[in-house]
Amino acid sequence: MLSDVTVAIESDPAIADQLAIIAAATFPLACPPGTTKADTDAHIATHLSAQRFQSFLGAPDQDVITARAGGELVGYALMIHAEPSDPEVCAVVTARPVSEVSKMYVAEHVHGGGVAAALMDRGLDTARARGSAVAWLGVSSVNTRAQPFYSKAGFTVVGRKSFWLNGDEQRDYVMSRPLS
Repeated sequence: MLSDVTVAIESDPAIADQLAIIAAATFPLACPPGTTKADTDAHIATHLSAQRFQSFLGAPDQDVITARAGGELVGYALMIHAEPSDPEVCAVVTARPVSEVSKMYVAEHVHGGGVAAALMDRGLDTARARGSAVAWLGVSSVNTRAQPFYSKAGFTVVGRKSFWLNGDEQRDYVMSRPLS
C-alpha cells in the first residue's frame, strides 16, 4: 500500500497533456490479448488525446480525478454523470440518476498499491454528491485483473455491451452497483 497517494478532482485544462501521457501508458494494459499496437495507438489518438482530456475537464457532467504518488501522476478516472447512450447499457442499468465510471487506469508500477481503490472511492463519492442512485462501468470480458477489483468495490455483472476498438468489436461486461 502506497502511503503518499493523493486524489483530486481536476478542472485545469493545463493538465490535459499529462493525462494524455498517462492514458497512453495505461490503456494498453487493459486491452484484450491479441490487440494490435496499431489498434491501440489509433484508439489512444482518437479518444485519449490531450484535446479530448481538455473537453473532459471542461464538461459540467464529468469529473476527472487524478491520483498522484510522490507528486507523480500515476492514475486517473473519468466519471460521467449522465444517462447512458448505449441501448445495451440502458436495458440492464435501469435505476436513475446514474453515473458511469468511464475510465479508470493506473500506472503498472503502482498496481496493488491502493491507487485504484482511492480513485474508485473518490469517483463514487462524486456520483453520490451528484445524487446518483447507481454507478456502472464496462470492462473487457477478458480483463481478469480489473474484474475482481470491481467486484471488491461492490460492482456485479448485470449484462454485456459492445466496445469498438478501431473497428474491432469487443464484448465487455456491464457492471453496476447501488450507491445508497
